[in-house]
Amino acid sequence: MGWRIVVVDSRAKLDFKMNYMVIRKDVGCERVYVSEMQVLIVASTAVSLTAALLNQLTKAKVKVVFCDEKFNPASELVALYGSHNTSKCCRDQIAWNEKTKQAVWTVLVREKINNQAKLLKRLKKEEYSLIESYVSDMMFNDESHREGHAAKVYFNSLFGKLFTRDDASNINAALDYGYTILLSAINREIVAMGYLTQFGINHCNQYNPFNLSCDVIEPLRGIVDKYVVGLKHSNFTRKERLELIDLLNKQVKIDGNRQYLSAAIKIYCKSIFDALNENDVNLIRLVEYEL
Repeated sequence: MGWRIVVVDSRAKLDFKMNYMVIRKDVGCERVYVSEMQVLIVASTAVSLTAALLNQLTKAKVKVVFCDEKFNPASELVALYGSHNTSKCCRDQIAWNEKTKQAVWTVLVREKINNQAKLLKRLKKEEYSLIESYVSDMMFNDESHREGHAAKVYFNSLFGKLFTRDDASNINAALDYGYTILLSAINREIVAMGYLTQFGINHCNQYNPFNLSCDVIEPLRGIVDKYVVGLKHSNFTRKERLELIDLLNKQVKIDGNRQYLSAAIKIYCKSIFDALNENDVNLIRLVEYEL
């Protein structure tokens, strides 16, 4: 598996030659070995790519993210067949037990809310105790909708009473950018393991091609939230975007071992699929990170 996160954010032509991605700029030329790449972020609309390169990146399971003219992630390249046993995995996914899906969702939402409480407590926000009570009050499959209540308290505590996730603000731009980077990394692993991102365990929006990824990302959102809280919100520039991308290189803990976040996501995703296939939520390995 590759490990390099490559960002191209200025005018360039990308091509494939002799197992390398060749980056031709106005001044100079660079080469990156495709097998070393994990993610390619095309962060400028002045970049052109060849079909030959896209084909090789797909074969190498490199996640490719395309940004719009405002540098926000707008789309990504998703392989049609990410694994040799995709057909079997898809059949298994469609047949996942409903109670098991609800049990897995309960674990993920509880961990998400628990991480929210931890971050508020570290920031000495008094609302952390209310968020902790939501963890205690959670029902199976979050039938009492503690997730929604916690989100309102959490974001208002972090960014002020007037803040909403619909605001056209630098805070939301940074949150959305960071979440999209995480979502892309999760999409990559889901497809590589042979599953469909469209069929979630809780999310089921017919217009969302990444329902399963939106389920899986929930406990990891705190990684982005912590970074955004520390930002000076007057600007959201190239520097901040690169730092959000670099969160994939953050060291975390999973199953008792230290891992880069990008590697931990693979272990985490596989454990969720093991739990769903074996009807055993004890197989889930959650990502632990500093808040």
